[in-house]
Amino acid sequence: MLAPGGEFESDSPAARLALRSLALYPEFVRELEKESGLPIDFRRCGAIDFSGGTRSIPATYEGRPARFFPDDAVVDPRDVTRALIQICRNRGIVLRENEPVNLVGHDGRSVRTNEGTYEDEGVLVAAGAWSGMLPGLQHPTPVRGHLVAWRMRPGVLDPILREGHTYVMQRSSGLLIAGSTSERVGFDRSIDPAAVADIAARARALFSQIPDRPPDEVWNGFRPWIGDDVPPLIGRVAGTHVWTAYGHYRNGILMAPETARMIAEDVS
Repeated sequence: MLAPGGEFESDSPAARLALRSLALYPEFVRELEKESGLPIDFRRCGAIDFSGGTRSIPATYEGRPARFFPDDAVVDPRDVTRALIQICRNRGIVLRENEPVNLVGHDGRSVRTNEGTYEDEGVLVAAGAWSGMLPGLQHPTPVRGHLVAWRMRPGVLDPILREGHTYVMQRSSGLLIAGSTSERVGFDRSIDPAAVADIAARARALFSQIPDRPPDEVWNGFRPWIGDDVPPLIGRVAGTHVWTAYGHYRNGILMAPETARMIAEDVS
């Protein structure tokens, strides 16, 4: 969900970063599709928010007053990830998956894993909720969020629907996704049936066409929280060859293009 309209209630550095990144998304997706040769499910569909907000125009939906954010969009993050991985491989970049970093050199010119030590000209820490392993860096708090989904006919829902912390959106495949929760339980990856039932009930109240049966898919993930409405940590750590790009909380996918642009500009 690329929807800064419902995420930020007032002007702030984080809100401005999100809006800049949203504006980059169409070209970002075109570039990834062209270089990877893979399709990305991206659609600028707008969002209807029943809980109010800013930078919006009045609208109605199913007889309820609401606000409409015409530039909000949806993208499948799995498609984005697949495209980025393919591009890395095309360019000869070595990906070492499932090889956790145990130590980053104090100057940022090396990292150590269980497989050995790797040296280069710098390190970028961009590990989401798992970032902050260096002394002196702020450690993000992992905030677990559940999501549920139903397989439905494509085109059942066009815009994103949102009210408070409840939202519903649909992929082009027909998969209708609803969320979410905010749970401070550390890195506990277990599925909470109560959270699933709560999301399903809230989603049906928002969009009555959701079938009255258990979701077809249920999953959760961890958001890296460093403070309410605090911009992510993007840039170079003073006096080192370490760069950081984490702390995006609920908006990591949304802020990805602008984060990449800022890091690339700083490194160069």
